[in-house]
Amino acid sequence: MVCAYKLDNRTCIGEKLYPWDRVHGLRKEGIITMNAKESIVNGKAALGIEFGSTRIKAVLVDENCKALAVGSYQWENQLVDGVWTYSLEAIHTGLQACYKALAEKVQGQYGVPLKKLASLGISAMMHGYMAFNEKDELLVPFRTWRNTMTEEAAAKLTQEFQVNVPERYSISHLYQAVLRKEPHVKDIAFFTTLAGYIHWQLTGEKVLGVGDASGMFPIDCSTKDYDKEKLAKFDKLVEEYHFPWTLKDILPKSLTAGEKAGVLTEAGAKMLDPTGTLEAGVPMCPPEGDAGTGMVATNSVKVRTGNVSAGTSVFAMIVMEKALKNLHTEIDLVTTPAGDLVAMVHCNNCTSDINTWVNLFEEFAEAAGMKIDRGQLFDLLFKKALEGEPDCGGLLSYNYFSGESITGFDEGRPLFVRHANDKVSLANFMRVHLFTALGALKNGLDILLKEEKVPVDKIYGHGGFFTVPGAGQKIMAAAMNTPVSVMDTASEGGAWGIAVLAQYLVTGAGKDLADYLDQEVFAGQTGTTLEPDAADVKGFDDFLVRYNKGLAIERAAVESI
Repeated sequence: MVCAYKLDNRTCIGEKLYPWDRVHGLRKEGIITMNAKESIVNGKAALGIEFGSTRIKAVLVDENCKALAVGSYQWENQLVDGVWTYSLEAIHTGLQACYKALAEKVQGQYGVPLKKLASLGISAMMHGYMAFNEKDELLVPFRTWRNTMTEEAAAKLTQEFQVNVPERYSISHLYQAVLRKEPHVKDIAFFTTLAGYIHWQLTGEKVLGVGDASGMFPIDCSTKDYDKEKLAKFDKLVEEYHFPWTLKDILPKSLTAGEKAGVLTEAGAKMLDPTGTLEAGVPMCPPEGDAGTGMVATNSVKVRTGNVSAGTSVFAMIVMEKALKNLHTEIDLVTTPAGDLVAMVHCNNCTSDINTWVNLFEEFAEAAGMKIDRGQLFDLLFKKALEGEPDCGGLLSYNYFSGESITGFDEGRPLFVRHANDKVSLANFMRVHLFTALGALKNGLDILLKEEKVPVDKIYGHGGFFTVPGAGQKIMAAAMNTPVSVMDTASEGGAWGIAVLAQYLVTGAGKDLADYLDQEVFAGQTGTTLEPDAADVKGFDDFLVRYNKGLAIERAAVESI
């Protein structure tokens, strides 16, 4: 293979000249290569920026979706007048600081400024509520997904639509504001998610990727757009208030992956990069939610595949062949960025309690005069869990730092419980904490896999729970009784996922998103797949019986402590 360089609008490869727009295809065929610096200088790199709950991350990728540079910025939500929020100032500051960190990485690593981009994408935490008037003024502080003041609205909408509408969904926030008779509602001209807001500021376009849109309002997967019947039902619900809008009027337009979602305007470029170095006119892909970018990052957008993201919280998503037979309030229905139906089981608690116990072991080691690297400590304790008895030897624990809707808790109290004659070994102790991290999730998954009999061929795992090779993966395979794979790219995360969607916009060449990921992005990628062990599967099922029976203990703790 040889390197290519640009000559006018053609590409010189050895002694031959090719149209520049053929470079991507030639590279995929292995005829030419382009180094990272050339991709950046020639404006062939795509950028993805994702706003997580504690970190904003930017990832620059080449035409093969290989990460070239990463920048990040730490931020934190604020509790203001009882509402979890981020200010507009914090959003804008974070966006600029994250981009600046990335641009500095590019300059430092490659010795060139970041001036041109092939494409750009924005992603963020799904759901929440950002409402604006005709003057584009924010009417109330941004209400994030974390707020749970929408219980009444969510319950009424679930009953009306006969599909689960969780408390964190944007429509729940809007309807709760209606029920409260909040004065700002009559003035709404547009409402959107965080990703939709940032994209709007950069492009002037009021649009949203269908995956993120499905967290605002139910989607009709046959049209890849908001469900018309449910839109009409909502308008009927609020008819008595005589608002000057219909719901369709104030929702962002729903777009699927690969559709054009506008370009970076001059004002948008200045907002992103106040130095003026970045050029405007960059094509932008539809803004997406973190669930959708997680699916992309784990190559799990194809029907009968799924992924589990396990960190501070844990959620599993399975792409379905058809709709569920029954209404289940434990199951959220969203879509892939391509608009295919996805069943999601979302739990608030996963690894926080494990981290607390690891901290205790670290403190003990230091008190004993031993200095153990934290990574080695996690590795030691997670692998020790694999030596435990299949059902954890009768031990029981609950990792409820906060409430857990699947099991019916508004609050939580972390607990470790046992009979006097249970075998308390380090292996059983660590095993029960890995099991309980998936306890609530397992209840939701059993509805999908056992009751609804949703078929799933493979699950991809990512997040801190899978950091120790083989450990969390083996436990997850036992919980789901399904092969679990962890790809080498799993650590790249959602920022990489939205960068891939941005690159798909300009290099997808009309391919189906699942095919693009299989053939262009993940071809040749390595990873590990673990099959479920029969003894582990039975052990987890036995543990879950004990877990569900013991929820009365957790409830007593909430009431008593």
